[in-house]
Amino acid sequence: MSARSLPKRRLGKTDFDITLVGFGAWAIGGPDWGWGSQDDTRSIAAIRHAVERGINWIDTAPVYGLGHSEEIVREALSTIPRSECPLIFTKAGLIWDPDNRNALPARIGNAQSIRREVEASLKRLGVDVIDLYQVHWPANDGTPVEDWATFAELKKAGKVRAIGLSNHDRALLERAATVAPVDVVQPPFSAIKRQFAETDLPWVQAHGSGVIAYSPLQSGLLTGAFTPARARALPKDDWRSRDEEFSGEALHRNLAFAEGLRPIAARHGTTVAAIAAAWAISWPGVTGAIIGAREPGQIDGWIDAATLTLTSRDLDDIEDMLLATRAGSGPTRPDLARAA
Repeated sequence: MSARSLPKRRLGKTDFDITLVGFGAWAIGGPDWGWGSQDDTRSIAAIRHAVERGINWIDTAPVYGLGHSEEIVREALSTIPRSECPLIFTKAGLIWDPDNRNALPARIGNAQSIRREVEASLKRLGVDVIDLYQVHWPANDGTPVEDWATFAELKKAGKVRAIGLSNHDRALLERAATVAPVDVVQPPFSAIKRQFAETDLPWVQAHGSGVIAYSPLQSGLLTGAFTPARARALPKDDWRSRDEEFSGEALHRNLAFAEGLRPIAARHGTTVAAIAAAWAISWPGVTGAIIGAREPGQIDGWIDAATLTLTSRDLDDIEDMLLATRAGSGPTRPDLARAA
């Protein structure tokens, strides 16, 4: 299979056919609400390498690096012919304080703010239209979810091509769908955080929305390269240093599970990361998975997930390992019969 012929799936209610993995641009935003310091030249190289490997979509957001991630995406794509550029997905609704960059961003959903945000993202990304525009988190400024009608208006106006909701539970999805079709849903979903498959995925399937799952490698825990020492050494400006999955008994269980994926990876001649990502993608209704990278070599570590099909034996073994290690919570195995 050539570098530019990765399998694709139709993304829900959109007219996009996307590769089963996409480039996640959170980490390349740098230390501001991100993953610690980052070399921009390596970020640009990583994005270009992803495109060279056949990946045809990038997921970013204004809050990643407080605008910096979107700017790096623009720079990385500046030398790629327009016809070969990947789809660009970004978000709105998290507003930071420019005078206090460390303050928790506010969740703002009012129409005036969203319209300012879309113009700012278009400028930072250097594009005329955003392919997928998503509400990043439910607003807590008193704006009801039904006001996401603003996103539908932006779609009608040609500012964006498709609209979606990230981090919204089933109750909010149901309310939003009474106002405008939910083209795409973006939830956290991995072998460690599995609740989406039980609580929201049935609704998504019934309504024909696409699903782009984020953190299928649980922010590095399921790469096969993470260790307790690395967790202890995470700098304070890396959000993972404060996440419960990266410490104590949870860390022990997560790393034991990741280690248990090695025999499955060996059977396929691939990596633990590829197996972990393929597990998330194997669930009926999940269109693709967002996977981050800080440098080109990291992409090569998980790109096999784009072409890998897990067998029933693989899925049984993964389920057994989840039960044995007691890592995470939620359903432990996809029902592939439902995909037939």
